[in-house]
Amino acid sequence: MPTPHRPPVAVRRTLRKLGSDIHDARRRRKLPMAVVAERAFTSRSTLQKIEAGDANVGIGIYASVLQALGLLDGLGNIADIGNDEVGQSLASANLPKRVRLKSKAGSPSRE
Repeated sequence: MPTPHRPPVAVRRTLRKLGSDIHDARRRRKLPMAVVAERAFTSRSTLQKIEAGDANVGIGIYASVLQALGLLDGLGNIADIGNDEVGQSLASANLPKRVRLKSKAGSPSRE
């Protein structure tokens, strides 16, 4: 049994927004909860938890629901390097100032 944990406010707020967006997407498609739950191989009560932004539901179940709604592609791009401005800045800061070719053993060196 997992350890009970209370995520930070920012995480809870983001999950509530995601749940609300999933709820809206389901309603725009005019799909009842039972149909989406069946397509996602989960229960209706778990889908209710997802739509409420419950942090105790596994990311795999969130992904299954997104797939059932045709929205899974966006999940795969969340941590993509193209969206990671901080990571790109850090990588750029660590680039060497100069790049030199290594001389091969036995070849004459330039002086």
